[in-house]
Formats: sequence, C-alpha cells, structure tokens
Amino acid sequence: MPRNEDYNDKFMNLCDWNFSDANTINLCNLGDNNTQNDGLENLQSRQNYIELDPAKDPKKEPNKDSDKKTEQGHGNLTGNMKSSNQSPSVENENENNKEKQTVQNIKELGTNKVPTKDNKTIQCITIIGEIEGHFVGNPQKKATKYEHVIPMLYSIEEDPEIKGILIILNTVGGDVEAGLAMAELINSISKKVVTLVLGGSHSIGVPLATAGDYSFIAPSATMIVHPIRTNGLVIGVNETFEYFKKMQERINEFITRTSNISEEELTRLMHAKDELVSDVGSVLIGKEAVDCGLINEVGGLKESLTKLKELIKEDNNNETT
Repeated sequence: MPRNEDYNDKFMNLCDWNFSDANTINLCNLGDNNTQNDGLENLQSRQNYIELDPAKDPKKEPNKDSDKKTEQGHGNLTGNMKSSNQSPSVENENENNKEKQTVQNIKELGTNKVPTKDNKTIQCITIIGEIEGHFVGNPQKKATKYEHVIPMLYSIEEDPEIKGILIILNTVGGDVEAGLAMAELINSISKKVVTLVLGGSHSIGVPLATAGDYSFIAPSATMIVHPIRTNGLVIGVNETFEYFKKMQERINEFITRTSNISEEELTRLMHAKDELVSDVGSVLIGKEAVDCGLINEVGGLKESLTKLKELIKEDNNNETT
C-alpha cells in the first residue's frame, strides 16, 4: 500500500485536535492514501477555523455543559474520564468517614450503632460518677460536670419539640454547690421531669433524685443519706460549723420540698449511727427509699418512660382546655 510521507506526522498530531469534531469526520475511517490525507487536511483546516472564532462553528450547539467538558481536556473523552475518576474517590472518602465514626462510637459509647430519633419529644440526661464542681476532679474517675448539664437544660427549655426529660442517676455524690445548683435548675424547668435511680444516688445525689415531677428507684439501687462533710484542714471550727449548718438546712429544705419525706424523718436518717461504718447516715435500698417518702415508686426504665408520657399527655390536655 502506498504511504504518503506526511501521513505519519499528521497522525501523531491528532492529540492537538478537539475530539468533539469526530462527529463530523470519523477518525477511524479516514480512508487510505490520498483520501486519508485529504480527510486529515480537512480536519486540520476546520480545527484552525474554529479556534480563530468558535462562534462560527455551525455544528456547535449552545450547550454549557459540553463547553465545560471541552475546557477540561481534549473534548468529551478527557472530561468523562475525569468525572468517572471522581466517583471512586468520593466513595472512598465516605467509607473512611463511616469507619472513623464507627471507631469513635465504639471508643466513646461501647457500640458501633447509636440509636437516633428525629423530632423526639423526650430527652434523656445521665448524671453518673462524681459530680464535678468548681474544682477539677480525679481524671481516673467518671464525672459529670455541672457546666455541661446546665447549658443542656437551658437548650431543652428553649426547644418547643421536647416535652419531657428522663434523668438517669448513678452517682456517688460530689460537689455540694454544683449538685444543688443542678437540682434547683431541674426543679424549675417547665418540662415534665422523671428521675430514675440506677445503681445508686448518694449524698448530693439525693436532692437530684427528688428534683423531678416523679421519681423511680430500681429494686437493687441504693441511696445514702448523710450530713455534708469536708476534707482537709479546717482553721475556724465555729465559723465552718455555722457555714455547714446553713448549707445543710438548704439541702434539707430542698429535699422536703421536692419529696414526701418529713424533716424529722430526714434528720433521723442523716444522723443514724448504726448504718455506716466510718460515718453517720443511712443506706436505703430500693423500696426502703419509697417507704420513707424520698422516692415515689420502685421501677425501671419501662415504668419511668410510661409515667413520663402520662405526665406529658396530662400537660397537653391542660393546655388545650
């Protein structure tokens, strides 16, 4: 087959042309010999003509998407290759984000699946470990920071979608001022509040357990009632005693105001000497806390949620009437 001397060079320069012109001239069927050269020359002249003034291309349609693809590379070929390459990278990034979130959930919550619910009407708050106040607690201990709980309660109060709060308690007590501040805020919120004592609610955890509209305690859960105390050096004994006395009165007043226990019974339980080994006070297990009037009822999560939904329904009925 005779071969034109310019054929090789023109074939090598095909990458300089826009492949969108392949719709006009089929590059795979340019022919051979002189016919092939004529086809290449026609394509070259047409390409130069369009580059001088693209608006004069009679074959060109006013399609913005095709213009963008042409700017990305040699016609639609390179543009499609780029768009196809982006999809796997995006998918890989999404997979990596899902894996990172799964690992984070396992580390923080102990599970790889976190239940979510949109437009929920009940918010759950947990108060666990030691209640941390103005001073940072031991980093080895579980703690609930009152500066975290207070903004949470405020946001719940401002949220019209949330109608009730379930507070789950398993605390050993802690900072008296911080615990009493959280208890007062819980008691003053307009939403319906049910508290549930699991494990234990000791010391300043007692007023937190009585701060809601209704309270439950698990059959095996405990509550330790004792007078407030301090650790460390006390210089002014009389002054410190008076200060502690006033603070104890504040706590007793709150507990008797938010529960069914009498002040005399509460004082008796606090100063009992045969319950605790190294301290005065009383240990109340499950039903004992209900019998003395501290807690309303023995129950668990099911009973707590049922009661909270009843309170929310009653509140809604009162608003409509």
